[in-house]
Amino acid sequence: MNRFSKLKNYYNWGGRFLTDSYHLESKKLNELEMAKRPFRYDVINFLLSTLNRDCTYLEIGVRNPADNFNRIQASTKYSVDPGLEFKENPVDFVLTSDQFFDQLRAGKVLQTDIQFDVIFIDGLHTAEQVDRDIVNALEFIKEDGFIVLHDCNPPTESHAREEHKYEISPAMQNWNGTTWKGFMKWRNNASIQSCTIDTDWGVGIISKTKMIGNHTELVNEFYEFSVLNNRRKEFLNLITFEELKNLL
Repeated sequence: MNRFSKLKNYYNWGGRFLTDSYHLESKKLNELEMAKRPFRYDVINFLLSTLNRDCTYLEIGVRNPADNFNRIQASTKYSVDPGLEFKENPVDFVLTSDQFFDQLRAGKVLQTDIQFDVIFIDGLHTAEQVDRDIVNALEFIKEDGFIVLHDCNPPTESHAREEHKYEISPAMQNWNGTTWKGFMKWRNNASIQSCTIDTDWGVGIISKTKMIGNHTELVNEFYEFSVLNNRRKEFLNLITFEELKNLL
């Protein structure tokens, strides 16, 4: 019996998952999120198309490149992943994101003056790592470029858990981690513009110059999920893909 068959049996047994309101609602939200379109690569390709030039793209956290990287339409593309989740790991730089940016600054990879048009962050889904990835990306993004983040809009606390390995939960195998906390920290920063596209687990976008959404002055001092959940549209500047197109 494979992993998913075990999970299916767990959910279909005659226990509390069939009657507990939290688990039933979480399962419903999980299914709704998986049905949303467009995908993250559609959003990224749209952002690249708005720049009207040959673009340089960087992806942090690739896993299987068939899922996203291979679908990106850019003249020059670079990929970074340490290969912990996908053994084949056919990437340009078999490094953690921290190692990659350190080596980039030191001139050990690419050119120290390189600037990217779009940087996609989908690496380790912890707030601390996401924050570091954003800081590093801001150093190497063009003034009119975009930083894009996956998993910014977890539908439930189960999806927003800190540990990824627990699959027997209402989120099943899906894990957004605490990416939203790292993104929220920057939503409070007046020096950047930001929004979250309400699709594919929340596609966050950060820009230095594009008018995609002012910072928020809402406070969630201890990053409580319940506070986010009550006002997620305002906290995340949650918009549709069509609304993004109108902004750009």
